[in-house]
Amino acid sequence: MGKSLPVFKPLPPADVRRIDQASRQILKRIGIRIKDDAILDKLKKAGAKVDYHNQRVRFEEEWLDELLSRAPSKFTLYSRDEKHNLPLGEGEVHFANGGRVFRIINIADGDYRLTMLKDIAHTATLVDRLEHIRFYVIACQAHDVEPQYYHLNDFCNAFNNTNKHVMGGCDNVEGVRQVWKLASLIAGGEDRLRKKPFFSVITNPISPLTIGPNAAKILSFCAIHGIPVTCASAPIAGATSPVTLAGTLAQMHAEVLAGISITQIFFPGAKVLYGAVPTTMDLRNMEFSMGSSEMGMMSAAAVQLSKLYHLPIRASAGVTESKRPDIQSGVEKSFSNLMVAMAGADCVLLAAGMLDSGNSVSYEQYAIDNEIIGMVYRVLSGIRVNKETLSLDVIEQVGPGGNYIMEEHTVDCMREEFFYPGLSIRYNFDIWEERGHPDMLSRANDMVHNILTEHAEGKDGLLGTDMLREIRKTFPEIKNI
Repeated sequence: MGKSLPVFKPLPPADVRRIDQASRQILKRIGIRIKDDAILDKLKKAGAKVDYHNQRVRFEEEWLDELLSRAPSKFTLYSRDEKHNLPLGEGEVHFANGGRVFRIINIADGDYRLTMLKDIAHTATLVDRLEHIRFYVIACQAHDVEPQYYHLNDFCNAFNNTNKHVMGGCDNVEGVRQVWKLASLIAGGEDRLRKKPFFSVITNPISPLTIGPNAAKILSFCAIHGIPVTCASAPIAGATSPVTLAGTLAQMHAEVLAGISITQIFFPGAKVLYGAVPTTMDLRNMEFSMGSSEMGMMSAAAVQLSKLYHLPIRASAGVTESKRPDIQSGVEKSFSNLMVAMAGADCVLLAAGMLDSGNSVSYEQYAIDNEIIGMVYRVLSGIRVNKETLSLDVIEQVGPGGNYIMEEHTVDCMREEFFYPGLSIRYNFDIWEERGHPDMLSRANDMVHNILTEHAEGKDGLLGTDMLREIRKTFPEIKNI
């Protein structure tokens, strides 16, 4: 399961082209501000029109097309064990959790606390065990780590608790360099890591129309060292982009195309994802609204825009304003996850674990979202129509008035035809009462407890004793590993 049909296209083809043309005009007439003269010098040498006084780069259309043509349309996000490799650009949809939140809710007592390094280890463990969440994004801010070593500690704890691909945002190029050195050690050398990089980096333009020096340097470092990187624009409609959805999409598209183009100047053929995090505000009260239906619509439209240039896309969905795993969170998450997946995004981030407009996480929400994503995958897989599934032979054999329960055909086909949820309640009323009125949240709590308890009974983690010893020796800044 996981192939996209795709069937949801919020924009007709003519409107996709109109937005793209508007974005190209933005890049040609207005340009992108880049606050780094060294980067501006490099871009000018490559053929850009540079206004040093205003720190702006403008993109002529032929030059833009030439740069975008260098970006690969297909590549793989590798896992360490290669059992969970993620092919991009081949029609598959891969869901992941969201990242860098700062508080966590304890469902047992309803209290919140600041996130710690242990929460990165625990969320990585959950993603490693939850089937439908296909890769891990650094989930939260570790408040018990010094800022200059955030990323080194984050990624090390992630690598030790999941074999799936690890993606994360980095604040500066020094953080990326630290993680690259760590990953090179784990891979057995820089050359091996370059061939099959098992981590990737997210960086963000600053809306409107600005690429800061940190983002530019991160794009450069990742391109040169073979690290897949996402240039993820995150405009807020009505605040940092026009209030109209089309205007927000035009600005976002321009920002992402600029970032991807610049990456190809640093290293032609660099692996870069089109990143889309278009959000909204509730302008009645100026509240940030990531769970809005409009965010899902814009993220789905971003897929259409990225595919004009055959670029793999990391879109966003599965976010909610709800502060708890409840009806609101279920509604908002399900709608956006389904919309963006059915549009054909290669990767869907923020899809698991997050609450409160991306400010909080819940362990139980990871389990619930895993089930939502499983349902989405079932929808994406469609209805199989072939000789076996048309079932003429068994229909004839059973005949009028019979039943199919004990038929061999039923046993043979049942696993592929249906999605079987692990948390949803499908008991009859009497059994439900006998079992103490369980619900999805209570069952998610049990699942999380079982996964983390089983994991705690293990030894040193997935990296192994010898590698951990080498890591401690090489990186004394890493804590609790």
